Amino acid sequence: MKVLHLDVNHPLIIEQFNALGFQNDEDYTSSKEQIENKIGEYDGLIIRSRFTIDEAFLDKATNLKFIGRLGAGLENIDTEHAKRLGIFLAAAPEGNRNAVGEHALGMLLSLFNKLNKADKEVRNGKWDREGNRGIELDGRTVGIIGYGNMGKAFAKKLKGFDVEVICYDIVGGVGDDNARQVGIMELRQRAEILSLHVPQTDATKNMVNAEFLKDFKNPLWLINTARGKCVVTEDLVAAMKEGKVLGAGLDVLEYEKKSFEDMFSESELPEAFTYLVNAENVLLTPHVAGWTVESKIKLAQTVVDKIKEKFCQVSGVR
Repeated sequence: MKVLHLDVNHPLIIEQFNALGFQNDEDYTSSKEQIENKIGEYDGLIIRSRFTIDEAFLDKATNLKFIGRLGAGLENIDTEHAKRLGIFLAAAPEGNRNAVGEHALGMLLSLFNKLNKADKEVRNGKWDREGNRGIELDGRTVGIIGYGNMGKAFAKKLKGFDVEVICYDIVGGVGDDNARQVGIMELRQRAEILSLHVPQTDATKNMVNAEFLKDFKNPLWLINTARGKCVVTEDLVAAMKEGKVLGAGLDVLEYEKKSFEDMFSESELPEAFTYLVNAENVLLTPHVAGWTVESKIKLAQTVVDKIKEKFCQVSGVR
């Protein structure tokens, strides 16, 4: 196997591929066009989010047998065309699910206890106890949309709190001891906190919009550690101004580029984003929910294990 690595990842992935007898080439600077000109030489490709692997790119990858992506999803890959070409795809949601679960919980507790606001005020010499009176999670209903690796990890973190956790997913039978699966109508009736854990698909893009939000009975706290384009920011801001959304923890934003490495294509900040930046009931992080010291190791190991299982077991290499 001759493997091309396009992003810097934990060194264990190259070390373990070397042990399997793979040849590892690293190219972290060439343009997409330059990579396309040589991708036909390779059996494997390891990426994170440097650029989109589209149909034109895949058609030039005439010997490609696998793509490993060190991340939860595969939305920067034309998965349908890759499958038509018989290319094995290995994502690693198991590698950063714990990190995402912890980050989502941290955001929620920070919002409820106004930690970000209070910290800034104290640093600036303001001691306002009443203005920073928090609220408690106890007794509330947490709704999770998307109950796969990430949703389950978040529900597990909530186990120690006296809350009811319900989940909605297009796949049936995914509920467990940590969350009761419900239909969309019950989710809209019961949820007071809504956490998104869905992949980016045609069905989830712009999912959280004005119509979606108005159908919830209770004012909501929104947590999004999934994908930015699942939420229409202008509609979220409008709902916040109306009191329909009480606060938001956003690790991802719809303005992010497809690579997830940068956010804005334009120099001027959108008006809706400016509102979020200035809102005291909003917490923003730069797409780092799954970005921990530990998850960097787990992501690499997960991809190695999946590729090893697929390609090395028959020959007895382990």
